[in-house]
Amino acid sequence: MGTTYERDVVAWAHEQAQLLRSGQLTALDIEHIAEEIEDVGKSEQRELASRMAVLLAHLLKWQYQPTRQCKSWQLTIKTQRKDVLYSLKEAPSLRAKFADDQWIEIVWGKAKLRAETETGIDIDTFPENCPWSMELIMDDEFLPNAHSM
Repeated sequence: MGTTYERDVVAWAHEQAQLLRSGQLTALDIEHIAEEIEDVGKSEQRELASRMAVLLAHLLKWQYQPTRQCKSWQLTIKTQRKDVLYSLKEAPSLRAKFADDQWIEIVWGKAKLRAETETGIDIDTFPENCPWSMELIMDDEFLPNAHSM
């Protein structure tokens, strides 16, 4: 044993797991283990935000480019909804993000930027705040129409 966290994090992780399983608790790199555990939670939060931003961007594209609506966009919307639900199933505490105004604002900003990049529509055309509730966003039947804003 003795791989440092800084030199090879994967080898270090395997060594730390082996130390835990063998009960060699005094040999553990507690500080880095704590950081890694915190990072797991952050990673899950980032994934949820990313999936939600993609979902919202596609809902914007659907609404603002009705003549370009296609099966591919529907599939992306459907897939992102399923992946968001899967993330929430795996980490139910993440559902609190749906009620966090600051988180929603950040995700909405990312979604608008993504929609602008993918459509060429000026970002200021989109609403300043997300016009849909999380319940509506996650509704499998919901697709915005050009007149719903």
